[in-house]
Amino acid sequence: MSLPDPTPTEATLSVRPFQNADAPAVARLVTAGMRGHWTYTVEQFRESADPGRVRLVAVNGDEVVATLHLSPFGSAASDALRPDLAGDPTTFTALYLAALARLPNGFSRLLGVTREDWPETMGFFHAAGSRNAWQSWGAHLDLTRFDPAPFAALEERLFLAGYEVERLGENAPEGDWAALHALHTLGIENAPRHPTTTPDPLTLAELREMVVREEVAFVVRLRGEIVASTRLTPQGREVEIEHTVTARDHRGRGLATVLGAHALGWASEEGYARASTGGAVLNLPMLRVNSRLGYVPEAMWVTWERRL
Repeated sequence: MSLPDPTPTEATLSVRPFQNADAPAVARLVTAGMRGHWTYTVEQFRESADPGRVRLVAVNGDEVVATLHLSPFGSAASDALRPDLAGDPTTFTALYLAALARLPNGFSRLLGVTREDWPETMGFFHAAGSRNAWQSWGAHLDLTRFDPAPFAALEERLFLAGYEVERLGENAPEGDWAALHALHTLGIENAPRHPTTTPDPLTLAELREMVVREEVAFVVRLRGEIVASTRLTPQGREVEIEHTVTARDHRGRGLATVLGAHALGWASEEGYARASTGGAVLNLPMLRVNSRLGYVPEAMWVTWERRL
């Protein structure tokens, strides 16, 4: 493994475990590192006794200038730890080496996630001996300019064939929730995914609770039977659209496109300004659907893997 050479700045730094008093600085550094994608608060950073997590800070004098968080990646890669770095990139080597000396037991690899246009972390993971293992795409759409009219003819043809789009209500019958859960399970089984884009499988009860509590679901029916679905998560003035699935026997007819147009039209009418979506680069069918809908792709997210 070849790491960047220490700089004079690095040599004067100290690396130590995170303390609660560091929370304001760490929240600021991590938020800055996300380039506006997510905002972090002081309350999200607290000392932890969990042996599976390591949080370190690099300190120059009295100033916290960088941070590293090492945590279990999750059920999609239960054997992996995720290193997240933020702050002064000249300190990343010192933080990383200190974290390697504190590795929890039971893990066989590291999976770091960053964007291809973030040179400080892209360069570091490459220099630290990780491989560019998987890529994900993200895209956004300006809902203030979205026009569903171009999709009306397709929706009419599908309607004449018996397909109808509607929003799934909170009081939908049990059979509808079972059908939605079956599509959720099918999507996890079928869609090309990797550790970063694999959602946790939900039970029927968990799915229903999530939709009722924080999501909006749209479905396509054929003579009453649900054969396609998509789910939206409102966040401020934005909506995140994901989990679009079509039953096997109904694919290739444009259901996902019409479903997406219907959902985006609803979001626009409700006053949301922006829609976002994403997935694995290998999921070409959804890439084509979102291109037709007018999504603008962003720089790719890259998952770096290093075996321990």
